[in-house]
Amino acid sequence: MRSLIARAATQLLIPLLLVYSLFLLLRGHNAPGGGFVGGLFAAAAFVVYAIAFGPQAARKALIASPQSLIASGLLTALGSALAATIQGKPFMTGLWSAERYPAIGKLGTPLLFDAGVYLVVLGVTLTIILSLAEE
Repeated sequence: MRSLIARAATQLLIPLLLVYSLFLLLRGHNAPGGGFVGGLFAAAAFVVYAIAFGPQAARKALIASPQSLIASGLLTALGSALAATIQGKPFMTGLWSAERYPAIGKLGTPLLFDAGVYLVVLGVTLTIILSLAEE
């Protein structure tokens, strides 16, 4: 039997955790934070959801399975690392949009790499925790 208070608190807490995880992701390539810490905060949101509603409900709340999050994160990180190689620069050299498109600002491949790390950490953490919770 799940607590009504925990369910109500979870409904308020999850959006805050997810927004903060995105904030950490976006601020990470210029300041402390990034994909790893942001992914942990996002995973924490789904763990809180699993505690309040059960692990099966948490799996249903995910847009994609944890394994597909891992795969897409690895592909995103690899793609951001190979982008410089395609342009004839050394592997994992940061490419910035401000060089070609000054109006966009400081977006670049480090942010894509952080997004890949974010997805991998989210997927791995949820795979471990939800598997343990279901046993």
